[in-house]
Amino acid sequence: MEGKEMVIRLPGRSCAPGGIGETTVLRHKEVHHFFFLPFREQPIYSTRAHVFQIDPNTKKNWMPTSKHAVTVSYFYDSTRNVYRIISLDGSKAIINSTITPNMNFTKTSHKFGQWADSRANTVYGLGFSSEHHLAKFAEKFAEYKEAARMAKEKSLEKMELASSPSQESPADIHSPLTPPVTADLCRINGTGDDVTLSDVSPNSVLQSDLSPTTPTLAHSPATNKHWEAELAALKSNNAKLTAALLESTANVKQWKQQLAAYQEEAERLHSRVSELESQSSQTNVIKSQKTELNQTIEELECTLKAKEEEMVRLRDEVENAKHLQTQKDELTQKLEETNLRNKELEEQLADLEQRLESSQVDQESLRKNLKTLLEILDGKIFELTELRDNLAKLIEDS
Repeated sequence: MEGKEMVIRLPGRSCAPGGIGETTVLRHKEVHHFFFLPFREQPIYSTRAHVFQIDPNTKKNWMPTSKHAVTVSYFYDSTRNVYRIISLDGSKAIINSTITPNMNFTKTSHKFGQWADSRANTVYGLGFSSEHHLAKFAEKFAEYKEAARMAKEKSLEKMELASSPSQESPADIHSPLTPPVTADLCRINGTGDDVTLSDVSPNSVLQSDLSPTTPTLAHSPATNKHWEAELAALKSNNAKLTAALLESTANVKQWKQQLAAYQEEAERLHSRVSELESQSSQTNVIKSQKTELNQTIEELECTLKAKEEEMVRLRDEVENAKHLQTQKDELTQKLEETNLRNKELEEQLADLEQRLESSQVDQESLRKNLKTLLEILDGKIFELTELRDNLAKLIEDS
């Protein structure tokens, strides 16, 4: 590190056997292009889900980062043994999270899961269409997390071996790029300590390490090949250490921000606990009031139910009353019609009685006349009988 800028010096190779040429210097902006562009990541598992991020202000509410379900993929970098979760919404990367051994994927519901990324200083959430997709994603997360842990352990073992003295060399051999790396100096990917590179000049280290054996190296092709192989191994080791340095440098800043956020959250929770403790004395009163309110609500519900039943009964009675009123109107109309008909019949009866009386008078008069006529007829008959008898006598006498 030179000031605040990271500088990596790579030894060049001269035309002379075993010689060291000019040193190549890579600035901070050139490190990514030199070390990471040749890497190729391949997707190893993909699914679709709705993506959310925690609100950075409240640390409670979820903010959707995609309007619809997008593809969420696990990527594996075989060169660095790194697993990442990546999701793109169009050309925008809404998830770019490197899986580390200290990460945990938590299922918060049947179709929703989340994990915290300390590097991005955020919490990602995924909403799946089914519980099966959530379970599959969580299973893959645990699998790749374990693979990342094993890769980290192997990387630490390799760096410890690279930092120890070579048994094949007659003298102690150190990296021309970095000083010996120990487990205390290099804690990578999630432990919270920085990975630093010594500011010792690589050229001075090379001169101090190689000067005792320079004549032998100049006249030994086998030793030259050994040094070339060692140099290639050290270049590879330096690339890994540089990547670890970049990751750890980013981690430190993110962890500091996260620590400040956690402290602020702890203070807020402490004040909240104090408020709740001050309010705990009112809990019994609130419970009793709640019980009374529940009883009152139950009584009001019973009363309301009785009133509703009474309303139903009254509604039925009103319907029956309307029906009876209709029948009453019909019967009243029929009664009026009957009264009119009865009146007509009474008038007809009175007329008939008058006619009967006149008829009886006429019959009485006729009876009297007939009786008179019968009496007259009887007299005439008697006279005729006498006349007949007289005529008969006259005839007999004659």
